[in-house]
Amino acid sequence: MSKRTAFFLSDQTGVTAETLGHSLLTQFDAQEIRQVTLPFIDSEDKARAAVSKINKAGADEALRPIVFSTLVQPEFRDIIRQANGLYLDIFDVFLEPLEAELQQLSTHESGRAHGMSDINAYMKRIEATNFALANDDGGISRNYEMADVILVGVSRSGKTPTCLYLALQYGVYAANYPLTEEEFEAGLLPDFLIQQKHKLFGLTIAPERLKHIRKERRPLGRYSSAQQVRYELRESEKIFKKYGIPSVDTTEFSIEEIASRILDSTGVDRRVRP
Repeated sequence: MSKRTAFFLSDQTGVTAETLGHSLLTQFDAQEIRQVTLPFIDSEDKARAAVSKINKAGADEALRPIVFSTLVQPEFRDIIRQANGLYLDIFDVFLEPLEAELQQLSTHESGRAHGMSDINAYMKRIEATNFALANDDGGISRNYEMADVILVGVSRSGKTPTCLYLALQYGVYAANYPLTEEEFEAGLLPDFLIQQKHKLFGLTIAPERLKHIRKERRPLGRYSSAQQVRYELRESEKIFKKYGIPSVDTTEFSIEEIASRILDSTGVDRRVRP
């Protein structure tokens, strides 16, 4: 299989170029693609250095690199266009049609997507993140009445990273509670969770995947045994069914996809738009 390089270029962190580029490249799983991010291209010298790296990769691999760009400044974009690669300018694709439709030129200001221009949105994300950390794995505060959503599931099913993503991306107040032996034996949720039943959302995962994750964390003992994993997952699904808790299998989904499914299923409002 031939190898080709994809570059993600930005005058800021490169997150936008990476996100869109990765999403597109996943549609071509037969290709072996090396991914390189070149952030903070904010001068002509840096733009020309990026061109040199793109051209070198093309020469080394005998295949044109793919270039995803979110550069805003026209002079830097003109320099990058000279590179020997497939140049995909996200602003060319989206901004120009928007300018025509809105009958207004864009500001061409860098950093608008991820900057600090909206301090209110930034503070909402920070507050939501602090809430997620304080209410992680049952937390000591248990301010569940303040939560927008409460994730429940067995240990290592993806509750914590999903809560943090919901907080950082959307400002959602997300708490999580790990189901334990106590809940499995009784087949019941604690009263303080039942009081917030309308906020509950379950995460489950394939047994083999969970066993693999647990073995990396704690290889010895019952915690990562196949028998224990199957038992916990079976009992957790019984609890979801008993209380009518919606759930998602996280096995094949990214954090972004899990979060999207939770928001779509629960109807929780995004406090902040990315």
